This record gives sequence, structure tokens and C-alpha cells, in this order.
Amino acid sequence: MNGTSHAVIGSATGFIVANSFQTSPSVTLLFIGLGGVSGLMPDLDIDGKLRGKITLSHKVIRLSALIIGLMLILYSFMEKAVEERWLGVGIGFLIVVVSSLIKQKHMLTITGIAVVVGGFSLGELWLILLGIYIVIASFTSHRSYTHSILGIVFFGIIASNLEASLGIQGVSYTCIGGYISHLIADLKILPFNKRGIKLFLPLSSKEI
Repeated sequence: MNGTSHAVIGSATGFIVANSFQTSPSVTLLFIGLGGVSGLMPDLDIDGKLRGKITLSHKVIRLSALIIGLMLILYSFMEKAVEERWLGVGIGFLIVVVSSLIKQKHMLTITGIAVVVGGFSLGELWLILLGIYIVIASFTSHRSYTHSILGIVFFGIIASNLEASLGIQGVSYTCIGGYISHLIADLKILPFNKRGIKLFLPLSSKEI
């Protein structure tokens, strides 16, 4: 199933939860949005279609890192004492070398790390956990751990912390419901799916 269908089903899940809790129009819109996003989350894995849409081009990051490295080298020569100068030059050179190695496949990992840093800066546990989820997803194969019970549990923890942060009852149900809707829509028993999901990883790698 494509991303648009997953987003629509997730949004519908959010609407159902909102209707159950008889929320205000603004909260209903929030639930619809959260449901749609949650319905897309499992496809953040290494071959999922979503990963390329939430990350910048690796060329942008590579160029930015290259400029930062060169500026650090220049600054170290101009402003620092002898010992600090060579340390700055070394770090700058390291940044330049690392920047040349960055590829598009690394961008999701970099995005996850940035989200973790943002979570620490804001003091938001759900954001830290979301960043960890993104980093893990960047190393997992498609329709594996993000499409398993473990994925549901981990995302459920993120959702519960998000609800606690927002103070809006029903947020966790919306997020978990949207996430589960994606897995159900990817089941092999449905006629339009050639592949299924490995729901019981790591205990079983059988697709269902």
C-alpha cells in the first residue's frame, strides 16, 4: 500500500478517536494530523518511501559541513594560540573529510540524531525517543522491526510521553491506532500485498 493510503487510513483513525472523546474542532484536527503522521511512521525504515521525504539532500549537508570545516581551519590560523591552532585545524580537517563521506543513505540517521539533540535542548522525552526511533529505523530493513510488535510498543511509549507533554487525553490512542493501521494495511492476507510484515521479530521472521 502506498504512503497516501496509509496517511488517509491513519487520519481516519485519528478522527474516530476524536469522535470517541468528543473533542473540540481544533483537537479533532490535531488528532487527524497525528493519525496521518503515525500511519506513515513504520515506513521510515531503510528502504521505506518516507525516509527520502523528511530528510534534506545529502549534498546540502555535505556542502554545509565542508564550509564549516574550512571556516574552522581558517579561524584557527587567525585567532588561536599555537596548541589550540593545530587542534582547531585537526578538527576542521576531520569535518572536511567526514563531509566528503556523507551519502543520502546517512541522512535519516543524521536527522534522528538532530531530533535527539533537539529533544534534550527542549527537555522533551517524547522527542528524544522519537529521535532514537528514527536512528534505529535508519538501520533496519523494510517491513521488519518498524512493522513489528516491538515497533508498536516503542512507538506507544513515544505516544504516551507526547500525551503527557501536551496534556490532551486521546493523543496516545490516536498515535498508536494510526501506527497499527499501517501494519494491518500491510498484512500479506490482503490481496493487494505481495509481501507481508514480520510482526513477531525477533522471535519469528515469518511474514504474515
